[in-house]
Amino acid sequence: MAAETVGAPLDQGVGYGIVLGLGFGFALGMILVTFILKRYNSELQTSEMFTTAGRTVKSGLVGSAVVSSWTWAATLLQSSGVCYRYGVSGPFWYASGATVQILLFATLAIELKRRAPNAHTFLEVIKARYGTIPHIVFMVFGLVTNILVSLMLVVGGSATVNALTGMHTIAAIYLLPVGVIAYTLVGGLKATILTDWIHTFILLILIIIFSLTAFASSDKLGSPSAVYDLLVEAAFNHPVEGNAQGSYLTMRSKEGAIFFVINIVGNFGTVFLDNGYYNKAIAASPVHALPGYILGGLSWFAIPWLTATTMGLSALALEDTPAFPTYPNRMSEADVSAGLVLPYASVALLGKGGAVGTLLIIFMAVTSATSSELIAVSSIFTYDLYRTYFKPDASGRRLIYMSHVIVVVYALFISTFSVGLYYAGISMGYLYLMMGCIISSAVIPATLTLIWKGQNKWAASLSPIFGLAFALIAWLVTARKECGALDVACTGSNNPMLAGNVVALLSPLVLIPIFTLIFGMDNYDWKSMMAIRRGDDHELAATAGIDLEQTAAGHVETTNELAEEQAKLTRASKISKWTTVGLTISFLVLWPFPMYGSSYVFSKPFFTGWITVGIIWIFCSLGAVGLFPVFEGRQTLARTFKAIAFDLSGKKSIRAIRAENEATTIDGKTASGAETPPNVKDPVKTETSEKAE
Repeated sequence: MAAETVGAPLDQGVGYGIVLGLGFGFALGMILVTFILKRYNSELQTSEMFTTAGRTVKSGLVGSAVVSSWTWAATLLQSSGVCYRYGVSGPFWYASGATVQILLFATLAIELKRRAPNAHTFLEVIKARYGTIPHIVFMVFGLVTNILVSLMLVVGGSATVNALTGMHTIAAIYLLPVGVIAYTLVGGLKATILTDWIHTFILLILIIIFSLTAFASSDKLGSPSAVYDLLVEAAFNHPVEGNAQGSYLTMRSKEGAIFFVINIVGNFGTVFLDNGYYNKAIAASPVHALPGYILGGLSWFAIPWLTATTMGLSALALEDTPAFPTYPNRMSEADVSAGLVLPYASVALLGKGGAVGTLLIIFMAVTSATSSELIAVSSIFTYDLYRTYFKPDASGRRLIYMSHVIVVVYALFISTFSVGLYYAGISMGYLYLMMGCIISSAVIPATLTLIWKGQNKWAASLSPIFGLAFALIAWLVTARKECGALDVACTGSNNPMLAGNVVALLSPLVLIPIFTLIFGMDNYDWKSMMAIRRGDDHELAATAGIDLEQTAAGHVETTNELAEEQAKLTRASKISKWTTVGLTISFLVLWPFPMYGSSYVFSKPFFTGWITVGIIWIFCSLGAVGLFPVFEGRQTLARTFKAIAFDLSGKKSIRAIRAENEATTIDGKTASGAETPPNVKDPVKTETSEKAE
């Protein structure tokens, strides 16, 4: 492979140490956290807890989970590649074209919690509304989405590990998911969300280090002014075709704009059809879903924007120096498509330290997003396939068992599939551009399921299928006309991908009205979604000696609680529509297009300001999804550490500690973070606890 022709800056031992050592380190850490939550906060790992995290997660953790799930290997690697190709426009087009989906999804997240408060997956909503045929259609599209995302994570991550350490790509493919499997099995969605926060925090710190090194302290670059001068020289030596004045310092980029459209279309599919994002919405407390998603979307924007701007421009500035791995040659297109701009730039900028930093951020990105995909797929197989069609009366214990089996089987399947792609020469970049052609025809029908009562079941089930067929025809016919071949290079070029992606996303706008005219408009009353049932975890609770009603995932809401929650969600729904549409217009139109339309080439002061805004934004992101979750959970953290100290010192028994935690409420929450059940006490447990004290 092209990626293996350059000598690796690190030893294989470093690769194995990080992939296995950190993987098992996180696994052991999450196992310990799960034990602590169970011992001191009475958190029982029921089927509901495994899949929904008790539906009580606050906005800070929701935001960090969204950032972590949306920070793939492609987020860092592909975005740096488009910066290398198109200059400063590439990172912005990547970031804005993938932020708006998260912001718009906030509205869908609110509608999901409002319409189907007991759902575990978005496919259960499809089944409740339309029945079996649309359910199966969307299950296929949903699983294909998860498979494509998982493949991009593993293929991109393994290529980077190989380029930086010389660790064999096949070994990296199979070993990267190992630690993830361990902590996902033990802690479920709660462990995934907590690990997401740790990964996000470390990732943001490393991005800040890279950006401050490139633009402030590096002896090779060291300031925006120095980078600017080198970019002007690079444009003189190899001008960018389709860019204003051939410059890397302009938003006016023809190929960059084409990528922008492909990026928007493809990412609508990988957000609106990825059950992982619905999992986060389901896990969020009703009042925290909207701020969590908006906080996550705004915080995420800075990650690809600043990372790609820093590393893509650093690669362009440094590739003519001996420090660059491919010197004296420029990077090949195969290396750029494989996602190697970021690792090569980090080595040129920081030597072995840069290689280690890159390895860490790619490891964080791959493992945290993989964990989200494992939970997403296991919940689909468990609830939408197993419980729906094979064993409707499955107990909570059986549902957890099935979830565990699917996590392991799916991880093995993805690794094996990735090996096939590796030998076929299919890169992460190719998958990233192709994904919209395959899945985006289901985006609009899925969205209308939750927001429009008029869509009938045939419009919902047939428009994705016909849309996929039309998209594949548009993609392959355009490729054939463009270069007369259907090989990887031709089908992966911009124009064929643009045709396929646009047809996939927009064809339902024509198909749905046609099927509505043929089969009639529906008049859905939303009631069947409210009837989706939770898992039966009474057996698990009885075995553990815990009152299920007192657990985060076991409390059944009263009529008054449900009415109060619906009122909050209705208000949040109105706010979300205005907020998300306003932010979307700002990111897609108001900010970039004046610069695009005017063909403005950045001056040195403007470029300095551009970089400064990016650095300020990343620090704000660190505060919002790195520090704010700790502040938000400070009282629970303090109480838990206090309980551990009492337990270790022997000053109080574990029963007394649990009784105190259950009696202590903060903002209506128990120590476990669950809603405090009104007027519910376990007299036996209370009496025992009092005797223990």
